[in-house]
Amino acid sequence: MTRTLLQVRELSKRFKEREVVKGISFNITEGSCAALLGPNGAGKTTTISMLAGLLQPSGGSIELLVNGSPTTDRRPYIGFLPQMPVFYPWMTGVEFLLYAGELAGLTSREVKSETGEWLEAVGLREAGKRRIGSYSGGMKQRLGLAQALIHRPKLLILDEPVSALDPTGRKDVLTLLQRIRRETTVLFSTHVLHDAEEICDEIIMIRNGDIALQGSLDHVRRTYSEPVIRLEVGGDEASRSWLTAACGKDFVIHSEVSGGRAKMKVANVEQASRALMADAVSHRIMIRSLEAGHSTLEDLFLKVVQA
Repeated sequence: MTRTLLQVRELSKRFKEREVVKGISFNITEGSCAALLGPNGAGKTTTISMLAGLLQPSGGSIELLVNGSPTTDRRPYIGFLPQMPVFYPWMTGVEFLLYAGELAGLTSREVKSETGEWLEAVGLREAGKRRIGSYSGGMKQRLGLAQALIHRPKLLILDEPVSALDPTGRKDVLTLLQRIRRETTVLFSTHVLHDAEEICDEIIMIRNGDIALQGSLDHVRRTYSEPVIRLEVGGDEASRSWLTAACGKDFVIHSEVSGGRAKMKVANVEQASRALMADAVSHRIMIRSLEAGHSTLEDLFLKVVQA
């Protein structure tokens, strides 16, 4: 039986005359991994900061349910990693985690045990002896994850955890999150849709401070996924003219054309693919690529954001 861990009701935040978060409501299920999706400026960081207790809401409520009951102080049960974590560069990784563990209320024995365990888990056991000032961006992000997890929180909250990382660092952090989510509930904000598809169960799409769409990833895919064909032809004028004409055929519901490429929303992928290939052959058109499938989460995101 699934239980709600985090319950948010009519949450809002106003800065002077500007309402940045506009009365949003959602639940996070215990044991899940949820993504708060939205473009830059949508209100993701403001929402995350309120959930983590760093910002006072202008209205609404945030309840963390521990063993099914709301707690008066949710901070001991939350681990938080900001988008750009800041460390004391003169400290070693070990020293920083010992310090973070003491701040979290762990005993001396607990903090020593957890420090070693989490440095191992995030791949920094050897680097933990070095000063943080010598760490790369990916290493600092992994140390930040260890800090957020050292007291084994019920809920781990991350703000754009991979946005500032290179591809290698991004892969390392996402792999870590895959492992971490087996032990704790995870909520993270991102504008990178592929990251959400890779590790999340639930998504919350936010636009201009309001929720535009939310639900389980499977439900959203089933409900909003559309049959789509992506087609690329040769660069000659005849091929491009044919592509434009093909987008006007009866089986094409909607299309977007750019140069020699087109994305077509169709009623039936298989029938439309066969018809397009047959027509291309009859007109001696070179098809560079044809991908038949369904719209992605990124397609849906762009549709929601631009609505």
